[in-house]
Amino acid sequence: MATDCPISNAYAPEIQRICSGFAGRGVNCALVYEDVNVTPDAVRTHVVEHGYRQIAAAIDDGSLAARVNAAITPEAVVVDHAGSVRYHGRIDNLYVALGKSRQVVTAHDLRDALDALVAGKAVANQATDAVGCFIMPSIQRSK
Repeated sequence: MATDCPISNAYAPEIQRICSGFAGRGVNCALVYEDVNVTPDAVRTHVVEHGYRQIAAAIDDGSLAARVNAAITPEAVVVDHAGSVRYHGRIDNLYVALGKSRQVVTAHDLRDALDALVAGKAVANQATDAVGCFIMPSIQRSK
């Protein structure tokens, strides 16, 4: 998540629908903020402004993004109870490229991955390319 990424912000309603829909199925969601110098106050404001409810929010120092190879916001990463990444990539295929979106979403990658895992099945498409704002590597972040 990034407070200033328009694509991340545009996905707020879909992220909430997914998290709400899977909450009773053993799936926990968290928003991980990757803004370079985001403050806790800015995160709280962002959460309220975008209507996030009952979804945990955390600020990453870059170590989590590096651990799961996240490079774009929004980028979904599904981690199982053992800490293994089971899906990594886009939420869906709404965005074709920066500034270019489809009229209709035809692939629901994150939902499909979660459906498979909840059903005890393998994720068919474990990685997809996300479209959004680049995450600055932690070595370039200000402290």
